[in-house]
Amino acid sequence: MRRVVLATGNRHKLREIGALLAPSGIELVAQDSLGVLPAEETGSSFVENALLKARHASALSGLPAIADDSGIEVEALNGRPGVQSARFAGPGATDEDNLRKLEQALAGVPDDRRGARYVCAMVYVRTGLDPTPVICERPWMGRIARERRGSNGFGYDPVFLVPSLGLTAAQLDPERKNELSHRGQALRALLTALPGAY
Repeated sequence: MRRVVLATGNRHKLREIGALLAPSGIELVAQDSLGVLPAEETGSSFVENALLKARHASALSGLPAIADDSGIEVEALNGRPGVQSARFAGPGATDEDNLRKLEQALAGVPDDRRGARYVCAMVYVRTGLDPTPVICERPWMGRIARERRGSNGFGYDPVFLVPSLGLTAAQLDPERKNELSHRGQALRALLTALPGAY
């Protein structure tokens, strides 16, 4: 079994990605369990931030690394919060802070302008200086609901409506969410690209 460091301290992501990787023969190790502190996310895109995190974790742990950067882009907000999704309400913002700010920003916005998409960039590096990282980016299309529904998931899930199901991401059980989500899609694409990479 190959050990790979996951460049996140987010327990929700660790659980989701761990479940998706379980059948692959990869043993996922959280970076904080190895004493690796989070990288500073200074990139202007999801891919740039994911690469910064993966290279940082790999360089400090000596292991190959997987990292993702993800967020939500809202039509009526011209693609915001985007790469600032985790910090939409400011540095140190909680999920509740960010969700409340999004709801306030969309107050009065009509249904036809509430389109949104989650985006996930997932990367794999063999070393901190890997010149040919494996990069996969996938979207999950949806809409912003007018009220929160469901108690599963995290982040913006209670208001991210999946139109084909009439349910929010927070109303989906974890297995169904992993089938559909941006993170699930990106990680499956990454695993398909990995056999020759590790």
